[in-house]
Amino acid sequence: MFMNFFEKLQIIFKYALSSFLGIELLILTLLFFILLGLNIKYKKKIINYFAIIVVGMFIVTVMVLNKDYVSYCIDFLLKGIMKYIYFPSTVIYFSIIFLITIFIVITVLSKKLTLFKKVINYLCFGILYFLFFSFISSVINSGVNLADKVQLYTNDLILAIVQISNFIFIVWSIYTAFWYLFKYFKRKYD
Repeated sequence: MFMNFFEKLQIIFKYALSSFLGIELLILTLLFFILLGLNIKYKKKIINYFAIIVVGMFIVTVMVLNKDYVSYCIDFLLKGIMKYIYFPSTVIYFSIIFLITIFIVITVLSKKLTLFKKVINYLCFGILYFLFFSFISSVINSGVNLADKVQLYTNDLILAIVQISNFIFIVWSIYTAFWYLFKYFKRKYD
């Protein structure tokens, strides 16, 4: 079913105003934005904590009231992650390489990164680019059609390259997240 943007908005507004749950969610969203607006105006920590508590209570309440669906969603998410790890998408793989290119530019231009962090970034990015160019040359040499997932997943070399690349990217992402958290807390508590 093809709809333009305004037809999609009309359906969403009709939903938001037609049921009790839709109206309730709309009111909660408006209250949250009011809290954020008050936070911008007054810059009080109590408003921050209150907003976090309200959102947390809302999420916990929804999860408790819908235990079966929440467990189904978590199960579905974990299966999706496992499916992606074993049968990765080339679209996401190309997106990862695009992100890595952006991160290389940021690393080169950044004066805030330590020498150790820059070396880790360059090492990971170098390995990922080597694997990406190996992926491209393997696809060209074997004549694999990128749109045909059966051909992609039956070629052991291509599948191994994509899986190892994804693993390296995930490890680098986790390391970078912890590095930024460490820097944040070190700066805050020193």
